Amino acid sequence: MDLASLLNSVLHGVWYYVVIFLVILTVVVFVHELGHFLVARWNGVRVEVFSIGFGPEVWGRVAADGTRWRIGLLPLGGYVKMFGDADAASATASDQPMTEAEKAQAFCHKRVGQRAAIVVAGPAANFIFAILGLAGMFMVLGQPVTQPVIGTVHPGTAAEAAGLLAGDRITAINGRGVERFQDIQRIVRLEIEQDLRLSVKRSDKAFEVTARPRIISRKGVFGDMEKVPVLGISADPSSTAVIKLGPISALGEALAETENMVRSTFIGIGQMINGTRDTDELGGPIRIAKGAGEAAQLGLASVVFYTILLSLNLGLINLFPIPVLDGGHLMFYAFEAILGRPLGEKAQEYGFRIGLFLVLALMVFATRNDLVSLPVWDMLKRLFS
Repeated sequence: MDLASLLNSVLHGVWYYVVIFLVILTVVVFVHELGHFLVARWNGVRVEVFSIGFGPEVWGRVAADGTRWRIGLLPLGGYVKMFGDADAASATASDQPMTEAEKAQAFCHKRVGQRAAIVVAGPAANFIFAILGLAGMFMVLGQPVTQPVIGTVHPGTAAEAAGLLAGDRITAINGRGVERFQDIQRIVRLEIEQDLRLSVKRSDKAFEVTARPRIISRKGVFGDMEKVPVLGISADPSSTAVIKLGPISALGEALAETENMVRSTFIGIGQMINGTRDTDELGGPIRIAKGAGEAAQLGLASVVFYTILLSLNLGLINLFPIPVLDGGHLMFYAFEAILGRPLGEKAQEYGFRIGLFLVLALMVFATRNDLVSLPVWDMLKRLFS
């Protein structure tokens, strides 16, 4: 394939994927900012602006409560501007003199617990949205449940070397019980370069084997290469059932699934820090857009699930104790609660500068990974080498 054909292939349908990505991002950002907005209003704070997107205003109107609802030209985020903030990031409090009536509506004059509740409400809204969304999917579409029975053992893999056979049922991995084939997949993806002790049941015999998943490189849907650990087994197709759950069961399963996602994220971050997992897996806006496009190809249910997943990740990332993120504000409020007074302006200013640098550096690194993963990159390197 020549460069022109490759570029045409990459650009084919790109606007469709961009639109899907922006719709998903807008929903997730709206949920996040709505959490801030509702708890701020509940605590008597006047909200001046509720914005989806940044930059020049494309559309706007003022509601009866005085809040200006607006859409910015750059739909890559959003913010809630509360009365008493010096800026949209809530970095510092306004020094303008206020009347008692104005102080009653100002964010900066609320108790530290109230301010913390307003800040944490954004990530909390993302988590609630994700949990309720998952529960809704389990009730309407059902939850796929695959028995942990091996349907196929692929040749030349760790599973074959360990002596596993089709029909074997895996009951536990490293002492952790396995109830579904999905549990096996989750554990294998997280246990990089680690031996797995598999408890296996074959007919009426129970025994243990040890296998180490092998790292392979494979092409994603969009041609980007990804490294994944593979045990070398596939599920038995006849052992999968889709079960529609009632409200209580669906909510319980949604909470359990959310817990698994959060735990997997923290384990993955820890593995990147200690060098076990490749940092090339860290993705930015391009990879997120590609994921949205992939979800759109698979259907509406996949788009809904991807939106839920992105909402969960946005809520989780915002809780990291990095200034400029919600978690950074909460860290400052914790110091204020302990000391009985806010940190000095200089300390907050330097903290936000460091936080902004860290966030921008992470975005640059993630975007670099996105660009390098594109198939056009290899073509350009071959062309100019």
